[in-house]
Amino acid sequence: MRYLFIFPLYGSAILKMIKLFLFVSRYIRPRWLKVVEAILVAAVSATVGFLMMFILNDCKPLGQGPTKYPTQLYCLDGQYNVLASIWFQTPEASVRSLFHDPPNTHDALPLISFVVIYFFLAAWTFGMSTSNGLFIPTLLTGAAWGRLVSITLYYIFPNVALVHPGKYALIGAAAQLGGVVRMTLSLTVIIMETTGNITFALPLIITLIAAKWTGDFFNEGIYDTLIQLSGVPFLPWEPPPLVHNIYASEVMSHPVITLKCVENVGHIVELLRLTSYNGFPVVDPPLSDQSEVTTYGRIRGLILRSQLIVILQKKIFNETSDDWDRIKASIFRNEYPRYPNIDNVQISEEEKTFSVDLRPFMNPSPYTVLHSASLPRMFRLFRALGLRHLPIVNDINEVVGMVTRKDLARYRVWRYRGRIGVEELLISKDI
Repeated sequence: MRYLFIFPLYGSAILKMIKLFLFVSRYIRPRWLKVVEAILVAAVSATVGFLMMFILNDCKPLGQGPTKYPTQLYCLDGQYNVLASIWFQTPEASVRSLFHDPPNTHDALPLISFVVIYFFLAAWTFGMSTSNGLFIPTLLTGAAWGRLVSITLYYIFPNVALVHPGKYALIGAAAQLGGVVRMTLSLTVIIMETTGNITFALPLIITLIAAKWTGDFFNEGIYDTLIQLSGVPFLPWEPPPLVHNIYASEVMSHPVITLKCVENVGHIVELLRLTSYNGFPVVDPPLSDQSEVTTYGRIRGLILRSQLIVILQKKIFNETSDDWDRIKASIFRNEYPRYPNIDNVQISEEEKTFSVDLRPFMNPSPYTVLHSASLPRMFRLFRALGLRHLPIVNDINEVVGMVTRKDLARYRVWRYRGRIGVEELLISKDI
C-alpha cells in the first residue's frame, strides 16, 4: 500500500482545478446565467456518463458482483453493467461498493475513465453557485484510484498474494481526502475506528505524511481556498509574520460614524437605514471648529446596532419614558438572536424630533488601542476576546478610526517553495 502516496498529490491537483472553477464562478453574476450553468453541468454529466457506459464494454455476468439492484444497460441478458451500477447509485453507495466488491469485479479502463471524468465534474460542480459538497466525491474518486492500484499490482505481480482490493480502496479514499482537506491526524483515527484494524495505521500514516508535504508545497486546503476566494473575514490562529511595522493608523477604516451621548431619534433612524455598520462609538462633541476634522470627539462608549433598533422599537425616548428604573437588560435579551430590522420599526414624524440618552445602554468601557498600536497586537485582541469592533484613539482619547475583523483578515501569508510574504486581499463588501 506504499504506492498510495500519489493520492495526496492527486488531491492537491483537485485543489488547483477547484480553485480555477471558483475563480471563474466569481464572474458569473446574473442569476439567469447561474441557472444556465447548473443546467449545463447536469447536461454534460448525463451525456458523458451515458457515453462512457455505451462505449466501454464493462458487462459482467449476474451474480458475480454483490450489486443488489444490477443495471443491464447496454448489456446482454444475464449480464449487468458494472460502470452503470456506479453511476446510477448514490455516491455513498458507490463508495461502499468499491470498498466491498470482490476481486475482479472492476476493470482498469472503466475505472481510469470514471476517475478522470468524475474528477472534472466534481471540481466543476463544487465551483458552482449552488450549495454542493466535496467530501463524498473525494472519497469516491480516491476509492476508485485505490481499486485501480490493486489491479495494476495484480498485473505486475500475478504470482504474489495481494490483500483484498477493498483495502486499497479504503486507504486510497482516505489518502485523497487528506490531500484535499489536510485532516491528517483526524483521518488516521477515523479509519482506525471504522475498520477496527490497526494494520491500516502504518500505510495510512505514510500517505498522510505525503498529504502534509503536498499541503506545504501547495500551501492550502480546500476550505482555506474557499474562505480566501469568498473573502470571508476569518482570522487564523496566529497573526501574520512580517507585519510588526504595520500600525493601526494604516489598517483602520476612516471616516467613522459616531453618535453623541444624547442623540436625536430622527438622526439615528436615518443612520441605521443608510448604513450597515454593527457598532457605533459614542463620543463627546469635538472641540475643534475646523471645517475638516480628523477626530470625532473623546470616546465615551460603544453601542451596537441591535441595541439602537430595540431602543427605537420600544420607544425609549427622553420625552416619553418617565420611569427609567423599569428599563432593564431583559428588553434586549428577549429580542435575541433575531433582532428586528430597522425597516420594521415604525417611527412617526413627531417622534423623530425626540431625543434618546444612550449612556444607560452603551458599553462605557470598550476596548480601544492607540493609533500607534501594531497589527499583531490588534490581531491578538480580536482573537483572544472575540471582538467585532475596535475603536482607534489618539493620545488624548479621541476617536480617529475603527478596526473590524475584515480590516485584519485582509492580510494573509503566502508560502511558495521556501519563500514567504504577506499579501493584502480584497475582502467582499457583502459580509
